[in-house]
Amino acid sequence: MNGINDFMNQVIARNPGEKEFHQAVHEVVESVWDVYTKNPRYLRARILERMTEPERVIIFRVPWVNDRGEVQINRGYRVEFSSAIGPYKGGLRFHPSVTLSILKFLGFEQTFKNSLTTLPMGGGKGGSDFNPKGKTDNEIMHFCQSFMNELYRHIGPNTDVPAGDIGVGGREIGYLFGQYKRLKNEFTGVLTGKGINWGGSLIRPEATGFGAVYFTQQMLKEIGKDIEGHTFGVSGFGNVAWGAIIKINELGGKVVTISGPDGFIIDKEGIAGDKVEYLLELRASNNDVVEPYAEEYGAKFIPNQRPWSYPVDIALPCACENELNIEDAKQLVKNGCFLVAETSNMGCTYDAVEYLNKSLVYAPGKAVNAGGVAVSGLEMSQNSMRYNWTREEVDNRLHIIMGEIHQTCKQYGTSNNKTNYLLGANIGGFVKVADAMLSQGVV
Repeated sequence: MNGINDFMNQVIARNPGEKEFHQAVHEVVESVWDVYTKNPRYLRARILERMTEPERVIIFRVPWVNDRGEVQINRGYRVEFSSAIGPYKGGLRFHPSVTLSILKFLGFEQTFKNSLTTLPMGGGKGGSDFNPKGKTDNEIMHFCQSFMNELYRHIGPNTDVPAGDIGVGGREIGYLFGQYKRLKNEFTGVLTGKGINWGGSLIRPEATGFGAVYFTQQMLKEIGKDIEGHTFGVSGFGNVAWGAIIKINELGGKVVTISGPDGFIIDKEGIAGDKVEYLLELRASNNDVVEPYAEEYGAKFIPNQRPWSYPVDIALPCACENELNIEDAKQLVKNGCFLVAETSNMGCTYDAVEYLNKSLVYAPGKAVNAGGVAVSGLEMSQNSMRYNWTREEVDNRLHIIMGEIHQTCKQYGTSNNKTNYLLGANIGGFVKVADAMLSQGVV
């Protein structure tokens, strides 16, 4: 432990105040430390020290004009973390909470997540403290165009391929892509999450949720269970939760909770059918609240709380980082939950992860939610070929990739016939990137 503590003290000293980044690094370092210290080649090349330092951080000013003719200023970022196994790949987040620490943690996680997909993609993340909520389409377009006026210098289909994230959906990707095309005078696969009629991939909006459920299905098989007949607690109500709910219903499970910033919904009858499509209407309203669902369907609304107090068999945190804390974890276990598949990025706090990993079957976000970036990678492939696969072809490829990620977790995390998914995901992602770095020399 002294070696890990010394390493973390160095990381903290070099990156003061970046608590989210520290948390993400600590989780990985703890998992891979034995593998790292027992490999002289990794130590000589200082692989872990290099992995925790982004290859490039770009920070820029984003001026734009609102509908009242007033000049607004936001800050834009792109953290290009690792290109060891492919071009930088990761989303753009537009939200007031965006800071360099948030984006460094996300870019660091993305590096290992992308490694697990088996596709040739490096890790990156970007965004802005811009808040799309309450803005008109015209204002969002002006912001996106100004943001791309700087970002375009640093991205490209073989360099860095951004995608969407919180606050960046199909509308924003369209505005960003349109401005890139004007500036570069080229139509290339520089962004993923595009519209299906201009270079996008089928099932991309659902992919993170679909992939999470496919991974959960594999976890359940390992313990002799199946999705059918089990109750699920889901947080959030955006694309990730929406995709997960669709697939859970398809495979015979029942989703009984969703949540938003205003509180959470309990629907004992199950969130299925028209109710699932209503979630899209709620998201499209741009109000970020779930209380209207209770009014529409006679469900119960619990204000200002998270859904983890309600008894379920399986929990899928699908909203944001650190949304499930140690008290939530204890409540889930007390209520009989036997599996947590972390679907948001670093959705559980550090102490919650420790507790869950000892108390039930737990898997981290970098494995569970890799389906989104996997289909982004498939979109890149389709763009390169100037070709589109059918919905069934993409879904089948996604299913195969999530199975391969599960196998990697088993390969690196199984001991005494029990799989530690936290160890397996972190070590499996680390080894591939580390070996690629060794092959390419000290760069």
